[in-house]
Amino acid sequence: MTELSKTGAAVGEPTSPGKTPEAFLEVRDLKVHFPTDDGLVKSVDGLSFSLEKGKTLAVVGESGSGKSVTSQAIMGLHRLGTRGKNVQMSGEIWLDGKELVSASPDEVRRLRGREMAMIFQDPLSAMHPYYKVGDQIVEAYRVHHNVSKKVARTRAIEMLDRVGIPEPAKRVDGYPHEFSGGMRQRAMIAMALVNNPELLIADEPTTALDVTVQAQILDLIRDLQKEFGSAVIMITHDLGVVAEIADDVLVMYGGRCVERGPADEVFEKPQHPYTWGLLGSMPRIDRETSERLIPVKGQPPSLINVPSGCAFNPRCPYADIPKGNVTRTVRPELEQVSSGHWSACHLPAEDRERIWTEEIAPKL
Repeated sequence: MTELSKTGAAVGEPTSPGKTPEAFLEVRDLKVHFPTDDGLVKSVDGLSFSLEKGKTLAVVGESGSGKSVTSQAIMGLHRLGTRGKNVQMSGEIWLDGKELVSASPDEVRRLRGREMAMIFQDPLSAMHPYYKVGDQIVEAYRVHHNVSKKVARTRAIEMLDRVGIPEPAKRVDGYPHEFSGGMRQRAMIAMALVNNPELLIADEPTTALDVTVQAQILDLIRDLQKEFGSAVIMITHDLGVVAEIADDVLVMYGGRCVERGPADEVFEKPQHPYTWGLLGSMPRIDRETSERLIPVKGQPPSLINVPSGCAFNPRCPYADIPKGNVTRTVRPELEQVSSGHWSACHLPAEDRERIWTEEIAPKL
């Protein structure tokens, strides 16, 4: 079954973006492959989704599932430097009516920072260690605005204040290593938002932070999203973060989407065994439990030699339920299981319902 947008257009169908007028970002059949001496690394292998302004999409999955590669493809970062000579990209990325995959590097550069921006996982390595934090924000602002350094510096101080950095007029002259981890992340957010971008991508923005600072950063992103009306993509492996901030969830495995839907529904009625595994491996602090965490057995697949059929089949405890060895021979496509909820699984619907209700949910 072909995945459809809310207006009925097939996602991935090479038609005008006018078919989904409410989608600010639309990714259609995106593929990002990297040739290596060992073989072709299929980091992203046919991914489609859309995102409206003011909404937050959480992209979740284990390390190596293709989450960060997807975000970097949207930002056009794979085409920079020597990496750009090797990457093989196809599909379409529509941002506010502009197609980015076929656009020139200069066209994407003009959009990067102004219409779309990214918060990186490690601001200490993402920010230049030799330049003051304020100077880096000033540069990010002046690239897109013909203003003096004085005006841009005032804007930088305003943004540092807006993201909650104390004494912004003083800290604007500090270096990244002089900031704590939480303050560096706030400064990175200030830099990302200095041009009021309409799309904000946050790649594991809370991974290296303690839980108190994590909560502050998530609150900050949510408040700034309301203020600017931005579309937000939150890339994470932390389902606690997803429950806190996401409107929709996209679960990736082996470079492909295996489940997507409203966050509440994915948490309450997940339809893919991999999603069950992610939920089972998440600790609960909202209630007492006598059960141990349920790990996802095995290792993530090699993106050079992705298993045939369903990529999750070597780790799936239910791979033998569908008849005819179909899980090992036929790759499942996304099928709609309810309004806005899609899953790529060979398990019959009645078996998924039974397993979730009787075996998985009671242990969570």
